Amino acid sequence: MKAIIYTQYGPPDVLQLAEVEQPTPKADEVLVKVYAAAANPADWHMMRGAPFIFRLVAMGFPKPKNTRLGLDIAGRVEAVGSSVTQLRPGDAVFGETSAGGFAEYVCVPENKLARKPTNVSFEEAAATPVVGFTALQGLRNFGHIQAGQKVLINGASGGIGTFAVQYARAVGAEVTGVCSTRNLDLVRSIGAMHLIDYTREDFSRTGQRYDLIFDTVGNRSAAAYRRALSPNGRCVVAGFTTMSHMVIQVLFLGSLISKTSSQKIGLMGESKPNPQDLLVIKELLETRQIVPVIDRRYPLHETAEAIRYLEAGHARGKVIITVQAND
Repeated sequence: MKAIIYTQYGPPDVLQLAEVEQPTPKADEVLVKVYAAAANPADWHMMRGAPFIFRLVAMGFPKPKNTRLGLDIAGRVEAVGSSVTQLRPGDAVFGETSAGGFAEYVCVPENKLARKPTNVSFEEAAATPVVGFTALQGLRNFGHIQAGQKVLINGASGGIGTFAVQYARAVGAEVTGVCSTRNLDLVRSIGAMHLIDYTREDFSRTGQRYDLIFDTVGNRSAAAYRRALSPNGRCVVAGFTTMSHMVIQVLFLGSLISKTSSQKIGLMGESKPNPQDLLVIKELLETRQIVPVIDRRYPLHETAEAIRYLEAGHARGKVIITVQAND
């Protein structure tokens, strides 16, 4: 089968389309014929081995331990392991793998997959797991989002942001989206009631206070978050620009503010894929409370270009890898 591999860290040019052996599912796994996959920032972080310290603690040094990329997938079950009970060959599924989604076939534990809603395309389904887990857990588990709250989403036009705006609206929050000029119409169309163009205005200096800030970019200071939060507000940071900024502004100063005031500022860390939240995401898709925003589509052999585009930081919603045609 064909798959994208990389044997050294570096820019997208290190990604190669190679012929590799088709995997065989273990007892608790299913073999999925992949129709669509989605690119995520995690893919280019792994590709580049960045931040560097991650090579020492997880990714492998001096070369990557795992040579495959791709977390989000959607496709059809081709074969099942001996312990699989809920899925069978032919089922249309979607979910998050640990790696290897940029390939014609991938083995995934049964509990990391859900049946794809019939009214959702494979591309739309593939666009949702990573961003869905992140937005759902960030807003619900860490942000304690409630109906009627004033919620600000920084990075509202990105993959996580477009899911977060729609989820916050579904909960009943009053949503403000922060994005660039060219994305204002998009963010308005998916449910933001208020818009802030960050090229013209600093959301922390408008005088408006928010009950919850969900920052998918992680480029603001702890002081800026504090200015924009209501007295009992929470700020959940789901992204970061540099390791030093995250450590100083969020982990140190944010924690200090959290301990000395009624405002809470913190990093949510990595989202945790789980069967219960995947079913929540499935229901949100099925009821069309979430309609995935897809910016560009690339064939498998152009995965390097897809990652290059995503890494530039201007993708509107998700970037999709079309792997095989739905048969």
